[in-house]
Amino acid sequence: MIQHQHASHLLILYQKVVSESLLLIHINVSGALGEYNVVGALFDRSRGMEGSSLPTPYTKSATGSGNQSKISTHQQELMKRGLPKKAPIEGVRYIILVASGKGGVGKSTTAVNLAAAISVVKQTANVGILDADIYGPSIPKMMGLSGEPTLSRENLMIPLNNFGIKCMSIGFLVDDKSAIVWRGPMVMSAIHKLTREVNWSPLDYLIIDMPPGTGDTQLSISQEVHVNGAIVVTTPQDIALLDARRGAEMFRKVNIPVLGFVQNMSVFVCPNCSSTTHIFGDNGTQKLASEMGVDILGDVPLHLSVRESCDQGIPIVFSRPESPESRVYKEIALKIVAEFPI
Repeated sequence: MIQHQHASHLLILYQKVVSESLLLIHINVSGALGEYNVVGALFDRSRGMEGSSLPTPYTKSATGSGNQSKISTHQQELMKRGLPKKAPIEGVRYIILVASGKGGVGKSTTAVNLAAAISVVKQTANVGILDADIYGPSIPKMMGLSGEPTLSRENLMIPLNNFGIKCMSIGFLVDDKSAIVWRGPMVMSAIHKLTREVNWSPLDYLIIDMPPGTGDTQLSISQEVHVNGAIVVTTPQDIALLDARRGAEMFRKVNIPVLGFVQNMSVFVCPNCSSTTHIFGDNGTQKLASEMGVDILGDVPLHLSVRESCDQGIPIVFSRPESPESRVYKEIALKIVAEFPI
């Protein structure tokens, strides 16, 4: 759909209806007060533009000071509402975050295999995984899933399912070749939709794959959702450990318990001769854990089969259940299940 209004040069380049209350849209706005390119804004169609989640600072037009007054008034009204009340996700018993201070340490691999391992060690448990990495969703690929979620009678999105694990990701709603260029408020709106407008029930364990770092998504989830604990994934090299410390400290500041570190790629295992090499260093995570008073939940070795399983869309817990990597993931899962029994 293409729509053009000469007064404020509003160009709607693309829109996609996801449900009765959810619309993905790409807007370009330009005029005397500047130009804004808003990609992927999430609107509440039942309430119209006024009740949408499009941040008001990006709806400027060339209509003059009267419009600016309306914007300021609307912003003040939003500020008066304050922060959302923290609450559990309906139908979900336990929520576990899998996070990292930096990218490239195997956080998503850990999240996927933790969910898989919990479903193995506690076969009566209902397990789900939420991909909260809005800018780089990888759960669809790692879980071998594609397509769009359907809607329930209550107009809630129904998670896709593979290996008996419920999965939800922004990757199911946008083209997998498109870059997601969103500002913070739109990311927060998307997180709200993925947590509150998805039919997760019934679920015993929801694993949330967080984006790397300490940004809008972490803040949004910590403010809105009652989280039972966070796992911080790191690798042994010094630069990763610096960021892992920041990640753990962030969770402490927002009163989310740090359940422990997972040291990923702790040792390289040669696929030909099985010799081991500590290519990222040795004992760095143990030192950090001791300084912070945090447990190490497991050491996952670096092996070619982990990468191959991810590329095939099959968690290694399922593709190679007797491998050393799978055993570590199941040991971590047993600790989580013991901490949060059903």
